[in-house]
Amino acid sequence: MTEQVSWGSPALAFRLEWSDESPVRVAEIASHGLSHPVYAVPLVEILTAGQGRLPASDRLAHTELGSQLRHVGHEATAERLVIRQAGPGVEAVSVFESLPTAPDAIRATVTVTAVGAEPVVLRSVASWSAGFTAHDGSTLEKLDGWQRISGTSDWLGEGRWTCEALRGPDFPHLAEGLTGHNPRGAWAVTSDGTWSTGRDLPVGGVESSAEQLAVLWQIEHNGAWRWEIGEDTGGGYFSLSGPTDTDSSWTKVLAPGEAFTTVPVAIAVGSDLEQAVAALTDYRRAARREHPDNTAMPVVFNDYMNTLNGDPTTEKLLPLVAAAAEVGAEIFCIDAGWYDDSGHWWDTVGEWLPSTTRFPGGLGEVIDAIRAAGMTPGLWLEPEVIGVRSPIADELPREAFLLRHGQRIVEHHRYHLDLRHPAAIEHLDGVVDRLVRDFGIGFFKFDYNINPGAGTDHDADSVGDGLLEHNRAHLAWLDGLLDRHPDLVIESCSSGAMRMDFAMLSRLAMQSTSDQQDFTKFPPIAAAAPMSLLPEQAASWAYPQPDMSDEEVAFCLVTGLLGRFYVSGYLNRMDDRRRGLVAEAVAVAKSLRPELLAGHPHWPTGMPGWNDAWVSLGIRGADADLVSIWRRDGSTSTELAFPHLAGEDVRIEAVFPTDLPAWQTAWDAATGTLTVRANDGELAARTLRLTTDTPSRTERTASQPVTGPTGRIG
Repeated sequence: MTEQVSWGSPALAFRLEWSDESPVRVAEIASHGLSHPVYAVPLVEILTAGQGRLPASDRLAHTELGSQLRHVGHEATAERLVIRQAGPGVEAVSVFESLPTAPDAIRATVTVTAVGAEPVVLRSVASWSAGFTAHDGSTLEKLDGWQRISGTSDWLGEGRWTCEALRGPDFPHLAEGLTGHNPRGAWAVTSDGTWSTGRDLPVGGVESSAEQLAVLWQIEHNGAWRWEIGEDTGGGYFSLSGPTDTDSSWTKVLAPGEAFTTVPVAIAVGSDLEQAVAALTDYRRAARREHPDNTAMPVVFNDYMNTLNGDPTTEKLLPLVAAAAEVGAEIFCIDAGWYDDSGHWWDTVGEWLPSTTRFPGGLGEVIDAIRAAGMTPGLWLEPEVIGVRSPIADELPREAFLLRHGQRIVEHHRYHLDLRHPAAIEHLDGVVDRLVRDFGIGFFKFDYNINPGAGTDHDADSVGDGLLEHNRAHLAWLDGLLDRHPDLVIESCSSGAMRMDFAMLSRLAMQSTSDQQDFTKFPPIAAAAPMSLLPEQAASWAYPQPDMSDEEVAFCLVTGLLGRFYVSGYLNRMDDRRRGLVAEAVAVAKSLRPELLAGHPHWPTGMPGWNDAWVSLGIRGADADLVSIWRRDGSTSTELAFPHLAGEDVRIEAVFPTDLPAWQTAWDAATGTLTVRANDGELAARTLRLTTDTPSRTERTASQPVTGPTGRIG
């Protein structure tokens, strides 16, 4: 006999089913009145040393233990569903959580406890597994018409997104039904080490316009992870996980009575990609740590990019401080080099004492100038590393570092602290507390420029286990730091955005989206950033220079405008006209903060490609749309799609710049298409506002949570 539970809200709900012969499985997804029966796979997948997969494969799915789990109980409230299952030697507890202001998304974890007389050796535990294709008895067209959404990254080339057909080279028709077995392969995306977004992104999804269903997910972890899409004889599924044995050398031994909880994952659903992105955006806002900066969003000037490049001195900084204050910056961050006396600081970092040669009157002289100019002082810090020539390297115990076979791991002339060790935490707490106390620092840029690899074998079941526990200790350190200094604003940086995951971004105020120094290459990075993080957290450098033309200055400034405005450049060397453009952009950025905090991203010229001639980012709001548009090749015009505004009369106004020649625009209300025609020149950018005559147009319908023990949903 099949039993079931329905849980969720009118915006997003799930029907789960089970029987005496089958584990708990997601059988149906409902979103905004549309019900989608889906291919049912085990909700929990556990790979152990004692029980592998059926059939043998390299998947997260098809674990023998996952197929043997059986429902033993569940509890449901409006915002939480707990499902308990038991199998040979284990109990598995799945937890779904919904946040009241983000009804289109859930967070999920699994806790596995060893309940038998023998230890359980875990090799992988998926935080979520579910089907997404229709379950209608067909075995031929399962993936046809479905798109996969995925992103890749690299230093200087972050957030390169693609939407590709699932059916194709990675998923050909295999006639697997003739074998009597499911296929063995999967399309897997993985990350290892601590650069959680250094190669691929922990955000992905699938979409079918025919099914009117889009599912997006994110893995909320600052270390190793894996997500996969697979095709079985009965349908397509996706599975999400933290570290695994195969991908990241992770195993975990549970003695009888011990438990392990997976890294959190989030699943957001909509009728199309734009609605699913909006749902994930709402979830990110709801799941962030509360902090005054979440709504204040002060404009930051940082002296590094294309400016001082890690060579700050009193002489160089004071004119920049005055110029930054003049254009309206609210935070001034002194970037790398402030601690260096030698000029060769890379392998000596870790003590974090101000240089005496760079600041003859003391660092406090510059800090006082920043504060006197009405700005909050900030410093760059790379807290997790110690240079191999740093005096701290010999003062801390060997066990305070990531180790392999007793030796400290070295990467690019740095040791890496192991934040499981109290001496490492004591050192970092002492550094931050001292800088806050002695200099009144209110902003830190926390950078992170090495990846120590798979982990540490010291005091761990495996190197991956050691790394996972270090990753979790790192998050706990950040939580403790912000508990002690609740007003402290911290930027997440990692050679640009090599660690741009929600585990970090749920705690920290903003994220540097790239170290890209060619301003013509930054627009696709800035435009795509809201796929990975909140628009208001995306700090894309705006670094205009004195020798740029007016259009080039505006191009740089538009790059940062629909995000957390993050300014650099030799403002002190600019003429009044160019510095006036910067001041205008800063004023506009401040005025746009309420719209960014409530808006949802979309891409009127499509997901940006690296070499696209035209790039755009839209922010859809309740009363208006904002859109930034970059022209990179000298072409004359392009069309932008706003299907949600079709049938509306729309007013187009320039937001920035307002003193340069206006672009021509034409609105086609029937199709919701905006045509823009740029002026002469190769490079140009504008930010526009589209306003309709419909007062207070509602973007999406609010939903109230509902729960129910049985029955269908939708």
